[in-house]
Amino acid sequence: MEQLEKKYAGFWWRFLAYIIDGLVVGVAVWAIAIPIGILIGIGAYSAASDGEINAGAAVAGIIGAALLLYILYIVIVWLYFAILESSKLQASIGKLAIGLIVTDMEGNRISFGRATGRFFGKLLSGMILLIGYIMAGLTEKKQGLHDILAGTLVWKK
Repeated sequence: MEQLEKKYAGFWWRFLAYIIDGLVVGVAVWAIAIPIGILIGIGAYSAASDGEINAGAAVAGIIGAALLLYILYIVIVWLYFAILESSKLQASIGKLAIGLIVTDMEGNRISFGRATGRFFGKLLSGMILLIGYIMAGLTEKKQGLHDILAGTLVWKK
């Protein structure tokens, strides 16, 4: 590990990075979701016979589209965080913007698999009333539940 002056990144630094990441990912997701939504709408309209739309088919189409877009959202967010945090950058765009990096417990770059585990651990951190995230402000090494599960640290350079 390079010898930079670092300290553990606490809750508020990480929260700020997550806000930035949310904006970046949000733009990417909407750039994909809007054209898909338009195509689904065109498909539903063209499937209607004599200009009449079958209400049951329309509802099923909307639910199917929403499910598809939700799965697509999870995949995009997962790849965004896992690829960037396991790359030589060791950080998402939000973390880079404020000088944070993600490492293993020895300060080394994490693998894609560990970054993937960390990402899905965030889902658990959120499901328990965000307590897993709040832990980053309360633990000695400023680790959220997902960091503890994945064996990672977040540093402020």
